[in-house]
Amino acid sequence: MPTALLESEYSLDRLCFPPRAPQRRQLTNSTSYTYILFKRRHLTHLHFCSQSPATKFAESMGFINEDLSTNVSQALHSDWLARNCQPNYWKNVIPDSSKYCGPYKPPTILKRDGIAYKDPAHSYSHDTIGMVVIHKMGNIAAGTSTNGIKFKIPGRIGDSPIPGSGAYADDMVGAAAATGDGDILMRFVPSYQAVEYMRRGENPTTACEKVISRIQKYFPKFFGAVICANVTGSYGAACNKLSTFTQFQFMVYNPLKSEPTEEKVDCI
Repeated sequence: MPTALLESEYSLDRLCFPPRAPQRRQLTNSTSYTYILFKRRHLTHLHFCSQSPATKFAESMGFINEDLSTNVSQALHSDWLARNCQPNYWKNVIPDSSKYCGPYKPPTILKRDGIAYKDPAHSYSHDTIGMVVIHKMGNIAAGTSTNGIKFKIPGRIGDSPIPGSGAYADDMVGAAAATGDGDILMRFVPSYQAVEYMRRGENPTTACEKVISRIQKYFPKFFGAVICANVTGSYGAACNKLSTFTQFQFMVYNPLKSEPTEEKVDCI
């Protein structure tokens, strides 16, 4: 999505857990110009990059530097500027971020504010692509790809590329992927927690519901959903019920189906 710059920039976050054990996972983190695939053959440790360092690393690995902006994203950014950069995610800065565009600077004395969470975009839709795949040989993979929130602060990394938050997979158990309010979800590593519930014997649906219920205790009005699948091929999903978000749709494909089909679950 366009980031909160006076000049439009498009960025993506991605994550991939490939087959085999969790320690052999791959992390993909996308930047404004290109995306990078971090593989074991290139790195000896799990690595996060953002913005310029990520672009430089991608170019050194042979990826082509290309602009991901589209006419649609540029139009969104122009409209955002025309509305004095509203909405945005800045606070406790000058000039007043609720009325003006930046650049912003911290005031001399910051006023303390409440802890209440509010999504400035007021959007209960999701653009995150989360996938859980079980190979016929039993290998399991999970991955995510997302634009993130519109008009995010440059450099912001959401929950999608965070292992255990956006997605998690374990060949011995199953896998899960999540979508929603990333700034809340990443505090609870929902995908990892769902896999751990399945490890304890819970079916995928119950595992997903327990994850949602756990977050509800602290953020009852959060926007989010989780999909789960175990090693037997059973799957499920759950979401947090809001007045504007009562069902969650997801696609399912397996050898018993001639083509992918849409399924729905009622939010809890």
